[in-house]
Amino acid sequence: MSATASPARDLLVGNCSGFYGDRLSAMRELVEGALEDGRPVDVITGDYLAELTMLILGKDTMKDPSLGYARTHLRQLEDCLGLALEKGIRIATNAGGLNPAGLAAKVREVASGLGLDVAVAHVEGDDLRPRAAELGLDGALTANAYLGGFGIARALDAGAQVVVTGRVTDAALVVGAGASHFGWTPADHDALAGAVVAGHVIECGTQATGGNFSGFRQLMQAGMDPRKPLGFPVAELHADGSSVITKQAGTGGAVTVDTVTAQLVYEIQSTRYLNPDVTTHLDTVRLDQLGPDRVGISGVVGEAPPPRLKVCVNELGGWRNSMELVLTGLDVEAKADWVREQVSPRLTAAEVEWSRVSLPELDADTEEAASTLLRCTVKDPEPGPCGKGFTGPLVEIALGSYPGFTMTTPPSQPTPFGVYRPAYVERSEVEHVVVLPDGTREVVVDPEETTEVDHTLGLRPSPYPAPPDTLNRRLPLGTFVHARSGDKGGDANIGLWVAHDGSEKYDARVTWLAKVMSPRKVRELIPEAAGLPDDAIEVHCLPNLGAVNVVIKGLLGDGVAASTRFDPQAKGLGEWIRSRSVHVQEGLM
Repeated sequence: MSATASPARDLLVGNCSGFYGDRLSAMRELVEGALEDGRPVDVITGDYLAELTMLILGKDTMKDPSLGYARTHLRQLEDCLGLALEKGIRIATNAGGLNPAGLAAKVREVASGLGLDVAVAHVEGDDLRPRAAELGLDGALTANAYLGGFGIARALDAGAQVVVTGRVTDAALVVGAGASHFGWTPADHDALAGAVVAGHVIECGTQATGGNFSGFRQLMQAGMDPRKPLGFPVAELHADGSSVITKQAGTGGAVTVDTVTAQLVYEIQSTRYLNPDVTTHLDTVRLDQLGPDRVGISGVVGEAPPPRLKVCVNELGGWRNSMELVLTGLDVEAKADWVREQVSPRLTAAEVEWSRVSLPELDADTEEAASTLLRCTVKDPEPGPCGKGFTGPLVEIALGSYPGFTMTTPPSQPTPFGVYRPAYVERSEVEHVVVLPDGTREVVVDPEETTEVDHTLGLRPSPYPAPPDTLNRRLPLGTFVHARSGDKGGDANIGLWVAHDGSEKYDARVTWLAKVMSPRKVRELIPEAAGLPDDAIEVHCLPNLGAVNVVIKGLLGDGVAASTRFDPQAKGLGEWIRSRSVHVQEGLM
């Protein structure tokens, strides 16, 4: 059945997890809650997987091959599975990680212990570890292809009440629920693209309802209670792929055009958002505030998906260790120089990195305010240079170095770290399999049509014509610009957009943002990116959102598990750039 012919009513999809470790009570909250009109959700999704999580699960399987899944998911089901079944709510999550079959068996075990009869299905085929060498993925601890949503859809069509998957894309959970409910086919590109956008918005949970949002003060001024836990988002999905993002009645937080934009620009690359089911044109997305805590998403255009699938590869990279020294009072730069000169010649690790010293407050009222930290981090393929070979030289000078020498923690043992890298394989190399509640195994057929994507589409035009001479003020970029930042392996992304504050100068501000945010300006505002290659910085324009997306390739090195940066996932990068000063035309204020 095509999307245009489906008579099905709207589908309510709530997401209860944005990462492995998210609020444990969220699933119960969604099961027990309802929208303002009293309607409960139809489907609960949960996203537990990230590149770092796959590494953690990979280490779990090294200790016990029967593990490899998100164990907290079982605790959530123990708490509210019975109530969910009673209300007819179905559950679809990627908590299966590296072992979806194992988690499915555990779900049945939990249900049996609760006296429940539940139809459980799982999706597999993403795990490429057995064929890693054949596919050119030598040394992989984990290697998982990103699958789409049609395996989930088939499971739901077959009556599954609980579906667990491995490494599907985050948005695939919503795509699968929508495809089952509305009868979408792989050819319904616009509907699928709309579902991808809705899925992307709710995938990180409360990040869509005011969490990690640069405009949090405005939300509180508008009445948001800072003491109340933020509600998890709900997507009201329509047959044509359009949606309304909302939250359940009585929950904390807020849903506004800006909170939705914040998540929409999170961890994207170009204006083309590639998923296994569809390529989504992010520059076609339109957002509208339809009412309190209701934001409409419409106009999304899709085209055929890419011919290859992305693979999340994690490798064991070696060993690392870190120690922090406290520098207090006067002459902190000279103190830091001295300890570096004492210790550095004795360190044998392959990589040694000293953090930059910032100056403490002058005439500080507390000792802590008068102090700063000097961090030394080492990495090596072998544990020895990161163990006693690292901590020994630092500890031994404790009585023979700068005045006030102290450390924040005792010496520790080195820990292993992983390296993330993306890879790509032909679709024909991956068998997308759904195991239905009755045990039947079905292969999910690839879409007949694929398309190569030009990632240069939407790149900021350069150069923009020079603006006329006007009176400028030096102000923080965040005066009227919001930001959300994050990581994609070793790349950082920063979504910047003009706040929807009711100003009549909104359109002019959007034009100004697109003009000012050149790759050269990014290097100026983020000096840590200055030494990267010429082509390392891309700026993509999203005019419908009043936004630009900045991609800084290689800023995070080998990814979060291997990074020695202060902020290895670039979570605070957007807030830093908002605090940086820029010249703003007087007429924009």
